[in-house]
Amino acid sequence: MALKISDRVKETTVTTGTGTITLGGAVSGFRTFASVLSNNDTTYYAIVGSNEFEVGIGTFSGSTLTRDTVFSSSNSNAKVDFAAGTKNIFITQPASKAVYKDENDTIDINTDSVTE
Repeated sequence: MALKISDRVKETTVTTGTGTITLGGAVSGFRTFASVLSNNDTTYYAIVGSNEFEVGIGTFSGSTLTRDTVFSSSNSNAKVDFAAGTKNIFITQPASKAVYKDENDTIDINTDSVTE
């Protein structure tokens, strides 16, 4: 099981509830999860519905993605009980997992800083 992220991966889903997401195919101009992930790979994901969202880490398997840990969501940072309708699900880089240089060229690693 490896953590993988990749650019331009976005699919649709009509999954409802708080369980495993069934992936419904790539959005035009994007790639599928299966084109960049192998079974049991983990990835950062975001799911966006009309008034709901969730960002977390999940495990890929064939045409599904389990929602293992939620980092942020429209449900007080817990799993969203998704309503009926089409939603987009995509691979993303969560802000809470980012490493970046601030305006002073200090590298910020979550709550720790390293001066370059």
